[in-house]
Amino acid sequence: MKRTTHVSGSVKLSVTETGDGEAFVFQHGLCGDAAQPALAFPDRTAFRCVTVECRGHGLSGAGRVDDLSIATFADDIVDYVQASGAEKAVIGGISMGAAISLRIAVRKPERVRALVIARPAWLAEYNPENMRPNAYVGELLETLPALEARQRFEISEIADTLRRDAPDNLASIRGFFSREPIDVTAALLRRISADGPGVSEQDIRRISVPTLVIGHQRDFVHPISYAGTLANWIPGARFVEITPKAESPEAYRSDFQAALAAFLKEL
Repeated sequence: MKRTTHVSGSVKLSVTETGDGEAFVFQHGLCGDAAQPALAFPDRTAFRCVTVECRGHGLSGAGRVDDLSIATFADDIVDYVQASGAEKAVIGGISMGAAISLRIAVRKPERVRALVIARPAWLAEYNPENMRPNAYVGELLETLPALEARQRFEISEIADTLRRDAPDNLASIRGFFSREPIDVTAALLRRISADGPGVSEQDIRRISVPTLVIGHQRDFVHPISYAGTLANWIPGARFVEITPKAESPEAYRSDFQAALAAFLKEL
């Protein structure tokens, strides 16, 4: 994995590249990093996987807390694509990365060759209820020491729901309590959970590039109904349901890679 640095708005962002070929800018989820999209990216395609780690994620600087938003992250990606000299790129992402990509497809369609929306956590609204677990952890980390915050979370109704219905979400959320720096993690969880892509249903229905939407069951934070809805809204979008990570991480990865490989092969 090759790493470079891109400066956007005076903030240094870490950029990773894997493979060769045309750029597929593939963004990670909330409090994730470049390893997440790299794991889902297929081998032997005509594209290279490029991830600009968002502010406060991976090895990127955080900048001002007040600037942490889906809109800012999207602007940073567009700035990178423009600086790279590419006229267009395949744009996609997982969870928060999907919301970023959706915004770019609506706001900067001239920069998007094709779109990949994987495990979306937003449609068009702000502060969706499915993001409540992340927001709750952000609130706990802002008001309590990390250990006490974790203990409070484990006895909550939210944790009980995730234990029953979405164990993979629960595993990810438990990792937030040890994610450093804690103050940045808390700010990201609180601010991004209350955010949205800043586009309307009508905007989404006007997307005209080839689009792949990926979703799976047993995922509270990323409802499969959201994936299905976006696939219905976007003209000609392809919807692929993959194996839930909670059932089999290996099958999840294999299904994800196969869906991407088939889509990219047709571009």
